[in-house]
Amino acid sequence: MSARRDQEDRALFREAIRGVKPLAQDRHVPSTPRPPPRARFTRADRGEILKESLAALPDDPDVAGGEEISFARPGVPATVLKALRRGQYRVQAEIDLHGLTVSQAKSALQAFLVNAVGSGARCVRIIHGKGLRSGPRGPVVKRAVGAVLRRTGAVLAVVSARQVDGGTGAVYALLAP
Repeated sequence: MSARRDQEDRALFREAIRGVKPLAQDRHVPSTPRPPPRARFTRADRGEILKESLAALPDDPDVAGGEEISFARPGVPATVLKALRRGQYRVQAEIDLHGLTVSQAKSALQAFLVNAVGSGARCVRIIHGKGLRSGPRGPVVKRAVGAVLRRTGAVLAVVSARQVDGGTGAVYALLAP
């Protein structure tokens, strides 16, 4: 029965295409496969970018002694900054820069950021201290951390931490995926 149905289907098909002529020119262009996507920056490039951003940093006038830090790149929604400020992102890595000099803090922060970005961390906490022992110079490590984070392209947003996580002596940083 299936052989008969198959013959009927073929007859119907032939009847349907009777009088059809092939196109004069085949306009179909075979598509070439797209090349695989490439990463814009390699890990080594990211490391170099971080090293460059930590080079000579001027004092950040936006960061004073007890003031909160708040920074977001253009395009980061206010809701993301608000959630970060409330501590709603899970901190995936943390570094404590207490007691370090500015140059030591920069080096440690550089290595930390390279590792965090490399491991795919989204939210990190950086404890820089409040600069209470810095005297008239103010919180020098805090200023350096703020400036480094602003200049690091992988950092999307930075806010001072909640009081239970260090307050104005620490920051949460949201990193690009």
